Amino acid sequence: MKRSLVELISAKRDGVELSADEIKRVIASLLDGSLADYQMAAFLMAVFFRGLGDLETVALTQAMLESGQVLDLSEVPGVKVDKHSTGGVGDKVSICLAPLVAACGVPVPMVSGRGLGHSGGTLDKLEAIPGFRTDLEVSAFARIVKDVGTCMIGQTKEIAPADKRIYALRDVTATVESIPLIVASILSKKLAEGIDALVLDVKVGRGAFMKTEAQARALAEALVRVGTRAGKKVVALLTDMNTPLGNAVGNANETREAFEILHGRGPEDLRECTLLLGAEMLVLGGKAANADEARKSLEAAISSGRAVAVMEKMVAAQHGDPRVVADPSRLEVAAVEVPITADRAGFVTAIDALEIGLSAVAMGAGRTRTDQAIDPAVGISVEAKPGAKVSAGTELAKLYVRSKGDAALTAERVRAAFSIGDAAPPAQPLLHGRIA
Repeated sequence: MKRSLVELISAKRDGVELSADEIKRVIASLLDGSLADYQMAAFLMAVFFRGLGDLETVALTQAMLESGQVLDLSEVPGVKVDKHSTGGVGDKVSICLAPLVAACGVPVPMVSGRGLGHSGGTLDKLEAIPGFRTDLEVSAFARIVKDVGTCMIGQTKEIAPADKRIYALRDVTATVESIPLIVASILSKKLAEGIDALVLDVKVGRGAFMKTEAQARALAEALVRVGTRAGKKVVALLTDMNTPLGNAVGNANETREAFEILHGRGPEDLRECTLLLGAEMLVLGGKAANADEARKSLEAAISSGRAVAVMEKMVAAQHGDPRVVADPSRLEVAAVEVPITADRAGFVTAIDALEIGLSAVAMGAGRTRTDQAIDPAVGISVEAKPGAKVSAGTELAKLYVRSKGDAALTAERVRAAFSIGDAAPPAQPLLHGRIA
């Protein structure tokens, strides 16, 4: 007997495995309005607590993929490779990585998301560029990838519309940190792009959705397994997210920092993360035999200025002001600076990335509701990373706000995110593992 939608929700609540057809019916019902948002939220919470098996996850991914159009990029020559990060604090890698890899001859079609929970969204950061459009039609997306080598857009109505609905609900119903939901969300969008290969940056640590290495590894393995079943070449790297990546947290200031990487400047951890992921993309794209060769190609694209040139072309093609690439200071950052200082001498032993991310959201750099606007100019700059020696009064961080009153509730929270001890902490590796 065919179960009703309410019965399917209760079955999943009780841990019963659903068939592929039943999962497809849930997704179809969400889209045609016969399943209300509040019912879908209940289903998501049931999945959060009860999980999905591999076959259920594959079915969910397929249903979300088939809810829209799969892009045809057959006219774009070469192996199309994308990258996806599971999200973190200060993670602006996509903005510098896509043009850098494209400058080395690998096409990078990239459909990105907005902020989710405490993590920033690539689209929000790109939209800090004056005029930049992330809402392009599919035909324009394909043309720019062919002409420029890369294009970065948000989900259009044609690309996995079911995921767009579910993504927004997850953000505001505390159901983000679910491996099957993350897998289906990521892969439904990525498979819809018309890519041949995918590199995944699975963050692990306090500022990640996966707090432990075991959780991150389980997610990475599930992504690689489901993506490979879909016929794609997939590699996942586990990278550290206990500390914010780079120095900038926010939107305009993160985009500034990403541009600095393309100029051969910027924080070392951000540069290293970009090169690690870029090397994997070049190898999958057939432009390098191994990671060492790929790394040399990436460094040459930076030093020659080719990466900057691709970024300028992409920004112009997406209706933005390309002058911001050569001069990142053109991106507006809130003018009022509020320093956060150390109250004692010692060494910075840790920075709570989650608290920094939540502080940025509280300042207006992120959302707590799906309909909420963000302020691209506000943000945080981390001035002292773990291992730094500080004195009382040393600047640990800086808040960029519209007025000093806006920082009143955030300043103490940011200060509390820094731990200071008497001895320097051991160095923490950026790369925790590789899964293929």
